[in-house]
Amino acid sequence: MSITRTVKTNFTAGEVSPLLLGRGDLRAYDNGALLLRNVFIYPTGGITRRAGLEYLAQLPGTGRLASLEFNAEQNYLLVFTNELLSIFLDGVLVETLATPWISAQLNQINWTQSADTLLVVHPDVEPQRIMRTNAGWTIAAWEFFTDANIIHQPYYKFADTAVTVTPSATSGTITLTASASVFENGLLNTRMRVHNKEVDVIEVQSATVVRVTTIENLPDTNPTIDWQEQSFSSVRGWPTAVAFHQNRLVIGGSRDLPNRLWLSKSGNLFNFNLGTAQDDEAIEFGILSDQVNAIRGLFSSRHLQIFTSGAEWMVTGTPLTPASIQLNRQTRVGTLTERTVPPVDVEGGTLFVSRSGNEVREFIYSDLEQAYTATDLALLAQHMILSPQSLAYDKTRRTLFLVRGDGTFATLTLYRAEAVVAWTSHETDGQVLSMAVVGDKTYALIDRGGDYFLESFNDAFALDSALSGTAGSPATTWYGLEHLEGRIVSIVADGKVQPDQTVTSGMIVLENAANNIVVGLPFAHQIEPLPPNAVGPDGAGRCARLIETQFRLQNSYALRLDIGMGLRDISLRRHLNQTTIGAAPPRFDGDLTVRGIGWAKDLTQPLWKISGFAPLPFTLLSVSATININ
Repeated sequence: MSITRTVKTNFTAGEVSPLLLGRGDLRAYDNGALLLRNVFIYPTGGITRRAGLEYLAQLPGTGRLASLEFNAEQNYLLVFTNELLSIFLDGVLVETLATPWISAQLNQINWTQSADTLLVVHPDVEPQRIMRTNAGWTIAAWEFFTDANIIHQPYYKFADTAVTVTPSATSGTITLTASASVFENGLLNTRMRVHNKEVDVIEVQSATVVRVTTIENLPDTNPTIDWQEQSFSSVRGWPTAVAFHQNRLVIGGSRDLPNRLWLSKSGNLFNFNLGTAQDDEAIEFGILSDQVNAIRGLFSSRHLQIFTSGAEWMVTGTPLTPASIQLNRQTRVGTLTERTVPPVDVEGGTLFVSRSGNEVREFIYSDLEQAYTATDLALLAQHMILSPQSLAYDKTRRTLFLVRGDGTFATLTLYRAEAVVAWTSHETDGQVLSMAVVGDKTYALIDRGGDYFLESFNDAFALDSALSGTAGSPATTWYGLEHLEGRIVSIVADGKVQPDQTVTSGMIVLENAANNIVVGLPFAHQIEPLPPNAVGPDGAGRCARLIETQFRLQNSYALRLDIGMGLRDISLRRHLNQTTIGAAPPRFDGDLTVRGIGWAKDLTQPLWKISGFAPLPFTLLSVSATININ
């Protein structure tokens, strides 16, 4: 037998995959854990019970969240639901607008922001422009720049190159006759160009004949292959992705032109006139490679980054001009196609979900290689990535929130300078559908048993869907809990945990009157270390006994621990030599030593576990253990 002492100083590798149980040679084994649930990981390495979720509002149904950050003081949360946009400021509803997107279409919307304007696109819906004005909020379809009734929008010839059209006259109301069946009924009220002259379609007479009004006189009535339709319409589809880059509006792909890119004139965002290729004029090109790369996302960073279904590309040019622009493929990962998950910026790297749906990649430029790389941030925790629904990054916490398809969510603490890549999993009593970060607040849209709630993380709470209340004099009856009707809730009154109750008629009645109260749905935080390292002295024997374990705690009020005989509550009050009966639990900061019980014969299991439902703060900084190895 031998006695060893292990010290776990941090959890900066987060929860790692069970596939790593045999890789004790990795640094992640020493800094990782087998299970981390409902805890946040600090960049410095400690872990803390996650913040609770504060109830804000009830929503009409499923949807998606987005942000519009006008300035440091005015940050708006946009909630897209079935044909409705709800706009919140600091958690308060300020405006609602009718929208064209139904629930089934929301998973494919894409958006970008410039100042007080949000541009929203969907491949099957005409793109919309949402604006905040002094008079309120407006939503309207895009309007391309128009000059003398000429619309400077993108055009494209969808028919075969050899197909001609023959004008019946050069001006007025005329017909265009095609040499093949290429016209569809949906072309009504769209624009076409013949010899680069614009005409307005007023009637589709057949698959080969349309009646048009000339906006510009045509040069002749000879058959010509020089004709085009407008690129975006109900027939040809609408834009898929959108971004702003170098003072240009960038449109990426459409339903029928999935691999094409359009850049507006510099400083004239809705003018796509190609002109004569002067430096400030619009740019258009297709992404041509060994496969069709459907554009799924655009991101403006050091370069214009293009995320397609099969690869990642960069567009360079300083500045971008028709003569200087260059397109280069960087990596061949591909981006998720069944729904849009907009990439997010994290300290200079762009995080995106891979096409497989089981990776989160960091697309980042390497000055050494003069190219981008796409590192898999979940390589050691692939079980964490389950059908990603949305990404949101909280700069204050240095935490990425990833909503998963099963209604749970994961968080990633990422701090590149210290090589911190730490995943944890989270769950709540319901299904998390979407998340967004607005300013320094993180919001969640949650389906709780068919009721759809908007909630936000609040460090002052340790419960979900929670509300707080204050009374001038101690009270036993508390109202305003209609959103939790019929649910069992946990209660913290004047700092003390009260027995759980069921909400009836929107209220609860306390056993003892209180001045301050927090009420919400409980959740448990769970911490399980990895088993003894098989390549170290801890794993050299057939069984082990945990002699004692020292937990370094900070700002902790409760501890429920299993060290061999099942979970039991550890009295922090006794360790502080406080015996006041009925008082709120004291705060504990420091080292807490607990003796172990019994021998562990299965060394594929952790030697200790923490699991706590108590809605009180808990922070663990490090753990040291003395182990007897047989």
